[in-house]
Amino acid sequence: MKYFILFGIISVSVMFFSCGEKLSPEGKQYLSDVEQYRKEKNDYMKNNSESPFNQDTTITFEPLNYFDPDQGFVFKSKMVQYPQKDTVLVFGTKGEERKAVRYGYITFTYQNQPYKVNVYKGTTSTGEEYYSIWFTDKTTGGETYGVGRYIDFDINPDSNYVYTVDFNLAYNPYCAYSAKYSCAIPTKEDHLDLAVTAGEKKFH
Repeated sequence: MKYFILFGIISVSVMFFSCGEKLSPEGKQYLSDVEQYRKEKNDYMKNNSESPFNQDTTITFEPLNYFDPDQGFVFKSKMVQYPQKDTVLVFGTKGEERKAVRYGYITFTYQNQPYKVNVYKGTTSTGEEYYSIWFTDKTTGGETYGVGRYIDFDINPDSNYVYTVDFNLAYNPYCAYSAKYSCAIPTKEDHLDLAVTAGEKKFH
């Protein structure tokens, strides 16, 4: 089973702010795109038959909670593939063992400090491959879901492996809404020693 749903990709390749404090036209468009993304996701969660709120009748839909969009948490970086792509053991929230390939990593700098996030390759029960970033940070268990959050990732060789990583698109796995689901738990290696105040917050 795939552990996430991709509702859309917001591509960011411009500077968001013009000189001074006013948003540039590109920045305004970005904020509009984020708002539309969140609106569409709420609509999916409320109305789609495959959403956890319609698969589990014991839970009630409420609009998802988010930090305000913050362009300071959008980074461009080249993904470095690991020379040896190890298969690692991760655990699901119900205690089951899972396997994923540690495919590569991306580095970024926030407030003059360097950070690194791994990109994992997994396979769904139907054999479909996917790539994802799983992480915890200093908000985990407080403002954000206690297991951690995910960011979808698409491998695109045409990009020369330079990608945009947007933490405003960080989302909760389905187990954040319903105990019916099990989701992969980020490892200690995937902890970011900063407060990522972007993306989705706790559901309740």
